[in-house]
Amino acid sequence: MSDATQPDRASAQQTPKPNKRLVRNLALYTLARLVLVAVIAAVIVLVAKLVKVEIPIVVAALFALIIAMPLSLTLFKRLRTQVNEDIAVVDAQRRADKAQLRARLRGEAEDK
Repeated sequence: MSDATQPDRASAQQTPKPNKRLVRNLALYTLARLVLVAVIAAVIVLVAKLVKVEIPIVVAALFALIIAMPLSLTLFKRLRTQVNEDIAVVDAQRRADKAQLRARLRGEAEDK
């Protein structure tokens, strides 16, 4: 192993791979949306108890889901944007890998 490859390896360890970053950001976005649904459902149930109306938890959860869908688009815009950017990076990498594989299968020389 030469010393020339060491800085590349160190910089690769500092920045997470696009796949790992996508998984992390997607998990955060999903968790944030689920927490938002749970909070809204809890608020619906608590408000219903305050006005002495009984609402089943399933109904509260469905209403919370409907309310949380558009609300999460504005509240978690930054996370959603990061997920979309990560998807674009992973998709571009996948397309480049696919093109490289097809070129090798055709017997063309590699660019690198």
